[in-house]
Amino acid sequence: MTKIALLPPPPASYHDDNDLWLDEQIWGHRLWEQDPWLLFLEFLSVAEASHATGQLFAADATQFPFSFRPAQRPYLRNLLFNNDKLLEFADLYPDNETAWANWLEWMQSNAKMVAHRDFSYLKNRFQNFEQFVKVIEMLRSATIESSINKRWSSRFVFPFGRHAIYEDLNAEGNREYINFTRNGDLLYQMLARSSAAPEIARHFAHLFERRDPCDRLTEFLQPEITEERHTRSGSYLPYAKHPAFEVLAHDWLAVLELQLPRFDAYPYLTILGALHITLYQLQVAAHVCDKPKPHFICEVVAPKKTLVRELSAGNYIANNQLSLSAVETYVRNIGKLPEWIAAAAEQSGFAACREIMRKNVRWPDAEYTGPVDPDALLENLRHAAQRRHRQHTANIHNSLGRGAGLVSRRGTNRLRYAPTDELLKALILANVPVRMDYGQFLGRLYDRYGLVFGEQEGQLAITTEDFDKRAFQANASRLENRLKTIGMLRRLSDACAYVENPLRRSAA
Repeated sequence: MTKIALLPPPPASYHDDNDLWLDEQIWGHRLWEQDPWLLFLEFLSVAEASHATGQLFAADATQFPFSFRPAQRPYLRNLLFNNDKLLEFADLYPDNETAWANWLEWMQSNAKMVAHRDFSYLKNRFQNFEQFVKVIEMLRSATIESSINKRWSSRFVFPFGRHAIYEDLNAEGNREYINFTRNGDLLYQMLARSSAAPEIARHFAHLFERRDPCDRLTEFLQPEITEERHTRSGSYLPYAKHPAFEVLAHDWLAVLELQLPRFDAYPYLTILGALHITLYQLQVAAHVCDKPKPHFICEVVAPKKTLVRELSAGNYIANNQLSLSAVETYVRNIGKLPEWIAAAAEQSGFAACREIMRKNVRWPDAEYTGPVDPDALLENLRHAAQRRHRQHTANIHNSLGRGAGLVSRRGTNRLRYAPTDELLKALILANVPVRMDYGQFLGRLYDRYGLVFGEQEGQLAITTEDFDKRAFQANASRLENRLKTIGMLRRLSDACAYVENPLRRSAA
């Protein structure tokens, strides 16, 4: 079992614009809510940048500070998402030369983020303007839509290959942290610090170097100039080793080894990436609070309300409070430091306590106007840390849990754990070699992720009188029927049911 290994903290000057450095010491800088696809695209931008310098999942990501130089692809982005007049010109000017001339003039005035607004190189690459328009329309149809990436500079085409991978920018061409929150940086570093890093690097190197037709098209749309890349850094992952990194890496490796086309493989990696960031947050929180590894009572949706649904809703609420409990525990532990206790015992010890707090969490600043009392100072820190935590990091469980397909309101107005078919398929692809006994599969989901579906796992997770054997037996039976419906389970006899990985079976 992989032990948790901490890295030395960053220097005090690191991100000195942060007025409170507490969440970052527990989970990293910075773990914020994010759309799962944007998380995966951010990860790809880091991985592609590392691959471009020959450092894909190399040792530099295991140390601090980690830096990389992501692509920006300004010409491609303008063509796909800042090109509103394209179809209008195609309709207005049936004459090929006139259409090209008017469109190039419009782009000369309206293109952004490019030093030279010259798109005339495209005229020699297409037979006519109509063919060019059809290519743009086809690639636009593969846009990854999100509820928050409406700005043209924050829209993304499906990552067909390395020529379609780029970072999030604002309209002026500067790095933004709204869509790319740094979760992708952390996900990359988690994989780089796992024992499976060399194998994962081999697979992603192949994906970046493979010249699929759509990747060739995205390259074809960009000029033959060397793009200027800007160095990005600033993410911080506190752990050199962690069990969560290993489970994540081996899940991804299992999917990558299936050698699926990108359109098939990337959605599974996206789901599993969001799931594992969620698990990482809760597992770290439980460790800080000195509590057992979290479990997740999963309801397989039934026509009527069940006991499992009630237990799952309560389980969700308890897990949702874990990260805030970790923050409160961290604050309490500052008050238990020997140097704090010694300073607080002194009549004039407030200044020393304040300096201890500044050293540990970079708070309070010079403008602090609260009571001059160590206990009050600690209480003020607790309130400030809670308020800051609720803004972003506390939302990971909900946002990425729902994005991964683990958390749901389906059939009720209460949040609880009710995995989607997509999540179940991803878990089967990551865990079932070819086929696996159904009971063994349920046990594996509990051991690796803490997911509770059936009777045996329910007995392990629920130590109170709330456990009901028949309710969990019925839940496991509903899951069996559901897996059978999606073609991933076969029952050979009354006592013998197998979960099957059809992609592994086909490969075999």
